[in-house]
Parts: sequence; C-alpha cells; structure tokens
Amino acid sequence: MQAVTDRLKNFLQYVAVNLIEEPAKAQLKVAELGPKKLRFKLILAKQDVALLIGRNGFTASAIRSVLKAAAEREGVQVSLQIHSHEEEAEMLARDAGH
Repeated sequence: MQAVTDRLKNFLQYVAVNLIEEPAKAQLKVAELGPKKLRFKLILAKQDVALLIGRNGFTASAIRSVLKAAAEREGVQVSLQIHSHEEEAEMLARDAGH
C-alpha cells in the first residue's frame, strides 16, 4: 500500500507544483481511511486554490479523474480535497471546539 500511496502522492505533487504560483507554500497531506482507502488534502495559498480548481472546477475534476483512475488500477479508493491554509485553520479550529 505504501508504494501505491507514494506514487499517487508524487503524481499530485508534480501536477500541483506545475499549476500553481507558490509551490513553496503548498502542503500535501495523506490520510489512510481504511485498508484500501486514502484521502489526499492539498493545502495551498489562497490564490493558488483558484488556479488549481480552474474555471468551473474543470482542472480539479481532471486531476481527480486521473488520480482515481491510477488508484483504481491498484484497487484503492481515493478522494482529493483542495483548500487554502486559512480554510484548513478554520476546519482545525472547528474540530478542536467539538
């Protein structure tokens, strides 16, 4: 499973770095939700979120499609969340409050 996770993570890093303006501020987190289930979370600078999501979400949709196709070949389910550092901080604060 680790080899699959690493390949998918490398793919996402490559795509994100080449599509955004501030790759130094990008973070990629991976959570294993189950035996063959992964969640990737791309946390970016606010203006990079818009770049990566693209017009009407087409860019993000294409990235998710390729990611899912690569994962399915290995029998793994994946999801991808894309949001800004500010949104991540808000979510962490909300989770800490509950």
